[in-house]
Amino acid sequence: MRLRPPLSPLVAALPSTVPFVGPEAQERERGRAFRARIGANESSFGSSPRVIARMERVARDQWMYCDPDNYELKVAAAAHHDVAVENVVVGEGIDGLLSLVARMYVAPSDAVVTSLGAYPTFNFHIAGVGGRLVTVPYEDDRESLDGLLKAVVKEKAPLVYLSNPDNPMGSWWEMDEVIRFIEALPETAMLVLDEAYGELGPASALPPIDISRPNVIRMRTFSKAYGLAGIRCGYAIAEAQVIRDFEKIRNHYGVSRMAQIAGVEALADQAYLETVVARVAAGRRRIAAIAEQNGLKPLASATNFVTIDCGLDGAFALKVLQGLLSRDVFIRKPMAPGLDRCIRVSVGLEHELDIFAEELPGALAAARGN
Repeated sequence: MRLRPPLSPLVAALPSTVPFVGPEAQERERGRAFRARIGANESSFGSSPRVIARMERVARDQWMYCDPDNYELKVAAAAHHDVAVENVVVGEGIDGLLSLVARMYVAPSDAVVTSLGAYPTFNFHIAGVGGRLVTVPYEDDRESLDGLLKAVVKEKAPLVYLSNPDNPMGSWWEMDEVIRFIEALPETAMLVLDEAYGELGPASALPPIDISRPNVIRMRTFSKAYGLAGIRCGYAIAEAQVIRDFEKIRNHYGVSRMAQIAGVEALADQAYLETVVARVAAGRRRIAAIAEQNGLKPLASATNFVTIDCGLDGAFALKVLQGLLSRDVFIRKPMAPGLDRCIRVSVGLEHELDIFAEELPGALAAARGN
């Protein structure tokens, strides 16, 4: 047997896994495509026509490297949020920024606090730097602010993660509660406030941006409401020194020229964003109605998906999920105990929701053994 170069002890101890199995991988395994792709919280409505037109015009320019400073996109994001350029960093979606945050603030064996069942990619990055996850159960299908705070204090955690609005439950906290949580945090604990769904929820859920606080990082993405999940682009807003610390380790050529241009144009077309927000709200109502027509309970949502309580346990909800997959409807579900009684359905195009409405009764009957 040939010898091979050894991995680092940290990486050698990690499993070869990914946070999500994508619909493409499932289609390859199944040997056929899904008829309704309503599981990844993408925007089936796509990006603004203005964005598409600009991307088409600059397609021939992709022989050039991107601007490693992401300057025009930082300027646009800073203007959009009324902060200085020095308060913005751009990355390969929120996922890429979370990887940097893990490297910046977490040493091996450090405790890192998150909610049990919250965004698994954050957990993936913490494992990658040797951090020790401390998870706090949800309360009433919302991330527990008091529980997270207690865990941070008890563990002397350098990092805590909170998404608002939340994935996978679609729930949210009003800004007053979020501000109370921020003010109660130890100054030595960095809060990652993931606002990937911020454009889709009520404005009352988003606290004013305070770039004077050195222990809060606000994250936004172009993957959800802006309909640009495929370009992998997002940004973070924080106190200027925090942003300078990102510069120590970020991949300066990680955000493509096309992604930077698309982000600038997306921010410029707020009228299109408003139409998407309205269509998402209508889609949430449609999904909720389909759930209720089938005797299920839709949870209130401030995102582009609806989490549906299937009424029994995780095993039953998993059967419902599998039944829909077998009927070519791609959805996902929470897997953490207490949350796993639910399935999660993204807002899709009308014909996709028609397919969901048509196939859900059969999936439920199969799950019940009828």
